[in-house]
Amino acid sequence: MSADVKQQQYNAEQIQVLEGLEPVRKRPGMYIGSTGPRGLHHLVYEVVDNSVDEALAGYCTTINITIQKDNSIMVEDDGRGMPVDKHPKLGIPAVEVIHTVLHAGGKFGGGGYKVSGGLHGVGASVVNALSTHMEVEIRRNGKVYKQTYERGKTTSPLTEIGNSRKTGSKTTFWPDPEIFDETEYDYGTLEHRLREMAFLNKGIKITLKDEREGQKKEEVFHYEGGIREFVKHQNQNKEALHQDIVYFEVKKKDMEVEIAMQYTDRYNELILSYANNINTTEGGTHMVGFKTALTRVFNDYARKNKFLKENDDSLSGEDVREGLTAIISVKLTNPQFEGQTKTKLGNSEMRGFVETSTNENLTAFLEENPAQARIILDKCLRAARAREAARKARELTRRKGVLDGISLPGKLADCSEKDPSVSEIFLVEGDSAGGTAINGRDRKRQAILPLRGKILNVEKARLDKILNSDEIKNMITAFGCGIGDDFNLEKLRYHKIIIMTDADVDGAHIRTLLLTFFYRYMTPLIEGGYVYAAQPPLFQVKKGKEVHYTYSDAEQEKLLASIAEKPGKAEVQRYKGLGEMDENQLWDTTMNFETRTLVQITLDDVAAADDIFTTLMGDKVPPRRKFIEEHATYANLDI
Repeated sequence: MSADVKQQQYNAEQIQVLEGLEPVRKRPGMYIGSTGPRGLHHLVYEVVDNSVDEALAGYCTTINITIQKDNSIMVEDDGRGMPVDKHPKLGIPAVEVIHTVLHAGGKFGGGGYKVSGGLHGVGASVVNALSTHMEVEIRRNGKVYKQTYERGKTTSPLTEIGNSRKTGSKTTFWPDPEIFDETEYDYGTLEHRLREMAFLNKGIKITLKDEREGQKKEEVFHYEGGIREFVKHQNQNKEALHQDIVYFEVKKKDMEVEIAMQYTDRYNELILSYANNINTTEGGTHMVGFKTALTRVFNDYARKNKFLKENDDSLSGEDVREGLTAIISVKLTNPQFEGQTKTKLGNSEMRGFVETSTNENLTAFLEENPAQARIILDKCLRAARAREAARKARELTRRKGVLDGISLPGKLADCSEKDPSVSEIFLVEGDSAGGTAINGRDRKRQAILPLRGKILNVEKARLDKILNSDEIKNMITAFGCGIGDDFNLEKLRYHKIIIMTDADVDGAHIRTLLLTFFYRYMTPLIEGGYVYAAQPPLFQVKKGKEVHYTYSDAEQEKLLASIAEKPGKAEVQRYKGLGEMDENQLWDTTMNFETRTLVQITLDDVAAADDIFTTLMGDKVPPRRKFIEEHATYANLDI
């Protein structure tokens, strides 16, 4: 043991005590999830949630969110205004307590709020701690009050600055660049979440305004129909099978459930669940109650009305959910969420409540609307037949050794490494580029699977047809983790699945087809962060002995300007495809662990992802054209 180690002491002096909001700045990820874009946008949601809580309590109807010219955020509401009287224990204004003390708020049984989303009471204080500067204005008691803070600490006393007949709160904050990787807000990200909040709280009016130069726009989200309009919005690019959206709302003591649902001609289900406006992406007791009731109601109705004969197998949950779009929104006083991320509801009483409510109201809808009920049951029965066909197809392919991982596809150039955590597979467009990648790869850790042409568009096919596609079977076999109900993430053979396509329109189409397949049938791959897109260069620039690669037109222009004064003529080669690079160039630019750039595919918003994939890969042309026109400015039109 060295002298340095011997001299190290472990006593009371080594026990660090973080005061005030220091813990938030020291470990921001514990409070907002990350210091990347997700965490940055989470700051806005925390402040908006406080205004929505006022709306849930019946005191707020309008919330305005502004991205200001300097990229700061202003949130203003017409609620009661935060309390300004002195806190009985701390002796400072209540508004100061809210913004400088963790776990302080009107959400812990003090009678402030019956239902709220920000249950940990850390919202405003965390935003304050992670901002360089924050200003709060309050209209209350006929007066206007103001207080300022910097990085969680109060910089001015609560001051009366004017008079007002209105009430409400206005919060402005500047995210801290010392904390966040980037501080530029994305309008689209905020737009999705704020629209969702407006759907979930019918009648509330939420305005989003962008004042930044070159990005000025404004949208108002206001839905008197609430989650019925949410279902309609999600189905706007799908073909609805029945006209009426099934809707019911049931209240009981301290619990409320609101459900809206409609079947479409698609083969995938979209069930979004919320508890106190929080998107419970992992479901929970309310989701279990709904699914249980859904399966029971349709089986009971099918047998009672002779859709199913005595000897017929019952419809499975998968059958009755095919093509279903449903929104489940529950509100309760004391929700129990599993984990700090609050993505799974755990209240046991909510399962029975949702199950009973769904049983009664869905049965009533079917009985009162026999024509629409028949259309839905026909869809469920077709799904059952397709499920049986898919089961037989899986059994057949297993017997042939296609899905059991024993017989790997002949086109796969596998890696020698058996540890999935350090292994990766490249899905390469075309046999030619695949051959180049095979020659240029690191054979120990990198596997190559060439794909011939464009794979099947799974948005328009059931699983039984999908399993007949050779390219898809090759991927399933290579990955080793199965598909659909048989999917097992623990059997995944590579922890990086990298899509490597040409930088052109066809390459983008193939990438979208692959992502659609992963999203619809191997969702855990995206949720777990296992899917990536490679970024091959667009240009090679040679000048003298120097060789440069650039990945966009803007980067290319910047490079040419920077080397313009150097001696010699710049030789520029634009790559039209991966096949134009030799194995060394492909390795240097796209596959080398040290120098490459990979884009990780994430799934932050299920509703938005479903909408985009349906738009891009569905049957309806007008919404696809509209999407492309609206987003063309964000794309490199040469690729």
